[in-house]
Amino acid sequence: MHTNSQTSEATRPPPHKIRFSPKSPFSQALREREANFFSSQALKRHDQPMMYLKTFILFLWLGSSYALLLSGRLSAWGACLVAVFLGVAMAGIGFNVMHDGGHRSYSKRDWINRWMFYSLDLLGGNSYYWNWKHNNLHHSYTNIDQHDTDLEVGPFGRLSPHQKHLWFHRFQHLYLWFLYGLLAIKWQLFDDFFNLAVGKVGNNPVPRPKGKDLIHLFLGKMLFYFFAFLLPMYFFPWQKVLALYVLASFVEGLILAVVFQMAHCLEEAEFLVPPKNNDRIQQDWFSHQLATTVNFAPSSRFLSWYCGGLNYQIEHHLFPKVSHIHYPALSSVVRETCEEYGIAYRSHRTLWASLRSHYRWLKRMGRPPATPQMTPSAEITS
Repeated sequence: MHTNSQTSEATRPPPHKIRFSPKSPFSQALREREANFFSSQALKRHDQPMMYLKTFILFLWLGSSYALLLSGRLSAWGACLVAVFLGVAMAGIGFNVMHDGGHRSYSKRDWINRWMFYSLDLLGGNSYYWNWKHNNLHHSYTNIDQHDTDLEVGPFGRLSPHQKHLWFHRFQHLYLWFLYGLLAIKWQLFDDFFNLAVGKVGNNPVPRPKGKDLIHLFLGKMLFYFFAFLLPMYFFPWQKVLALYVLASFVEGLILAVVFQMAHCLEEAEFLVPPKNNDRIQQDWFSHQLATTVNFAPSSRFLSWYCGGLNYQIEHHLFPKVSHIHYPALSSVVRETCEEYGIAYRSHRTLWASLRSHYRWLKRMGRPPATPQMTPSAEITS
């Protein structure tokens, strides 16, 4: 059952470390069957040829869109259309190349993973802070308020029933979609510098980058600003450059935010109450991932290709170091194990069904806390 906390964001103490219950028979069986899935078919978890081909296609898409914009041969409407294509390409690289590299699921070679991960810096983000925010906090403490920084969108939105409710949240199901589009612009221009200044990511203290990591942060930003602003301004007026930058980054941010929100911020996902002191959560980590994560459109080959397998978010959260190329086949193993042990496996059949669920969740979280909350269902049939 969802509960609510009215603790002010400004007065929250730093979150304490959360512990999960020891491994369960379910988690042990899932680990063994995942290992058997690869050994019985002599499959490699990483270094998939299709992944290298996809990387080439996505960077060709990015490079050709950028070159077209610099060519000066496009009409105003043509430039806007290509800027949209550029934003879609940037999001695709984020879903696939950067994401797999950051999870070390791209290759068994660390240097390949590292360079693929650095594509985030090419897109204007920072791999050091993303590793803390996504790998260490979001994947470890999914949907736990104060710990999972993906739930924190400032005072403008309420994504968890344990967050403070403000009167204007009643409209968040309408306006948050626009703010989602500002996601990329925000981390390109503000977030990483703010994190560096305050020494935190969200409410979580994080070591400031030093040495090579600090140099890498500033070099990455300078490289992005050169390609996003300085080089285009050599050929075009700054107003046109700024307008196309905002358009491309808005498209990128909207796609990134919506895909990640459809994985966890839905009616069917659970939001655990943060335990007090150092109490242990009464479920193992694998069961927690199943409770807080929802798949969408598993039968769509295009979405599986473009979203880097993130429509199979359950499999990604259970086995983040496995190449997403394997998620569709691996999902059968996960689903069968869940059925055997009575664990809910939540999956929307279509993208539209998942979008509607996220919309309804935003609307529900915008209501005053006294409103009863929906109990997650064991299986989604929409």
